[in-house]
Amino acid sequence: MSKPLQQLQERLGKITDLERISRLLSWDQQTMMPPAGSDHRADHLATLRRAAHELLIADETGRLLDELRPLEESLEPDSDDAALIRLTRREYEKAVRVPTDLRAEMAHASAQARPAWVKAKAESNFAIFLPALERNFELRQRYVACFEEVEEPYDILLDDFEPYTTTAEVREIFAEVKAGLVPLIGELRDVELNDSFLHGDFPVERQRRVTNDVVELFGFRPGTWRLDPTEHPFASGTGVDDVRITTHYDPETINSLFSTMHEYGHGLYSHQLPRELERLPTGNACSLGIHESQSRLWENLVGRSPRFWSFFYPRLQETFPEQLGAVEIEQFVAGINVVKPSLIRIKADEVTYGMHIILRFELEQDLVNGRVELRDLPRVWNERMQDYLGVEVPDDAHGVLQDTHWASGLIGYFPTYLLGSVMSVQIWEQVVEDIPDLEDQVERGEFGGLRDWLREHVHAYGRKFSPQETLERATGSRIDAKPYLAYLRAKYGAGVAA
Repeated sequence: MSKPLQQLQERLGKITDLERISRLLSWDQQTMMPPAGSDHRADHLATLRRAAHELLIADETGRLLDELRPLEESLEPDSDDAALIRLTRREYEKAVRVPTDLRAEMAHASAQARPAWVKAKAESNFAIFLPALERNFELRQRYVACFEEVEEPYDILLDDFEPYTTTAEVREIFAEVKAGLVPLIGELRDVELNDSFLHGDFPVERQRRVTNDVVELFGFRPGTWRLDPTEHPFASGTGVDDVRITTHYDPETINSLFSTMHEYGHGLYSHQLPRELERLPTGNACSLGIHESQSRLWENLVGRSPRFWSFFYPRLQETFPEQLGAVEIEQFVAGINVVKPSLIRIKADEVTYGMHIILRFELEQDLVNGRVELRDLPRVWNERMQDYLGVEVPDDAHGVLQDTHWASGLIGYFPTYLLGSVMSVQIWEQVVEDIPDLEDQVERGEFGGLRDWLREHVHAYGRKFSPQETLERATGSRIDAKPYLAYLRAKYGAGVAA
């Protein structure tokens, strides 16, 4: 190994360590930290962000990249070293445009905004959150201004979550999805299916046991994971052997099961990233869209399938006999697949889910481009929920305050949810083709084959390639909405869940 490459790897390893410590502190803030500690935590995260940014944009990083250019040109483009130099150069060239103080301010403001959001949501009062939200958006506007004039300012924010992807490309995909969803939702809107048994008394302690059972069944290596409650579910961790997933327990539903399956998919991706690249940027996840393809695959393609429940439903009935003891499995599967426009994104069915994301994608662009004022968000949100889903929003907690992303400064993140949903079907179809008895394995509660396929064809690439190159290597195709829409039409088009 050349000396400049070794020096670059050592520098990048330190940056990775700082970023993972930040991730750990953020996880702690959302799960265990006393609420009054939020100002301390904001200082901690800002300091870590400043240190990581300074290491990345230092003259020494630029010098090493210049020295490594001949080596990069001599290597096979698919090699680990070529990918590392290529990716680091792209990250460096983006980062040097951004002042260190701004990067630290962004981290500080996001950490401070979270408790304001939690309080605002608990009291269903958007006004409590508005000052923190204005600060986050003001900082993102300053961030966008660091880059040269672009046709779409939103491109800068989107690229942080889905690299090499433009707003125009997402808009085109979403237009195709929307054209397929609107008539399907119209067909299913008035279909009556009884899902009343999914609402009632589901003691949280029993939910904790059964969600842990699901994670153990799907599979992590022993001693490498934990599952904790939080206000808004997420997955985190500090490495392939430290996976931290969260869920939200509602004593009146079993939605925690599906949020746990969703976060398991994220956790598995992190768990199966290439260990040999672990402290390098190429050893990270490819993008949030690819990440989301994994969570949506486990939540929907596995977790809402009749084959899975033919194996796991007896365990669920045993856990909640009062609610589910007399409910036949066919009725249960139909119930968890009911299509019904609803208020909350993370509780939405597969069909209407896409409209929740399209609403947020369009609204974020309006906010970034000044077409909608932040103070008007509740009114505009409520109007669009009515227009897109025919749903009347009763209060801010069930409307504009339901998601944590804007509190965390994650502006440009929402599109990745629908991009991932689309890609999840492409990936699933390829897995089924490569493992013809996959559904039989699911019915037996066996998931090793699926985990291994995902590791080999998706997770093992880490961040060596762009999201679309990664998808093409896994499936032979770049993103395509047609399989996703065909899947939804086949499953729900008759008006009854398969």
